[in-house]
Amino acid sequence: MAILKIGLVSISDRASTGVYQDLGLPALSDWLGTVLITPWQAITRLIPDEQAEIEATLRELVDDETCALVLTTGGTGPALRDVTPEATLAVGERVMPGFGEQMRQISLQFVPTAILSRQVAVIRKQSLIINLPGQPKAIKQTLEGLKDAEGQQTVHGIFAAVPYCLDLIGAPYIETNESVVKAFRPKSAQKSAG
Repeated sequence: MAILKIGLVSISDRASTGVYQDLGLPALSDWLGTVLITPWQAITRLIPDEQAEIEATLRELVDDETCALVLTTGGTGPALRDVTPEATLAVGERVMPGFGEQMRQISLQFVPTAILSRQVAVIRKQSLIINLPGQPKAIKQTLEGLKDAEGQQTVHGIFAAVPYCLDLIGAPYIETNESVVKAFRPKSAQKSAG
């Protein structure tokens, strides 16, 4: 069985030139390590806020590296150098607007400036590409969602929908640690354990 490949891309002018340490890639890797039961391999890239380079990196991760899922962090605000959504839309074949809508909904629970975020998600071939926020805490919140003091889900994170989305586009079947994120699939799409 082929191992699931996940592309992780941190987009930052300063981190890519060593001005400061990148926090996005470690945050993504650590979080995926807690949620995924399915064996997986990270293919990481740390690149500057250059649209042509972002587009080339996303194409490489999907077309050449055959990543079923690509998660980006950084470059989704309104600043002039923030071009991650434009690059993502340029390489995508179909837009999945619900992911960005839900990420902004989650982030608005914490900061009013969440309305300035421009995260998008697209499908390219048999791969889902999602732009995530830049801050590690916001990455975790948008992926995992929000829980109350008793640990009950109050707002669903976007990752609950990722495994079924991958099923629908012909990507590998992903299983999650339900104590972190319970993947939602209709009963007819669930595979029995074992």
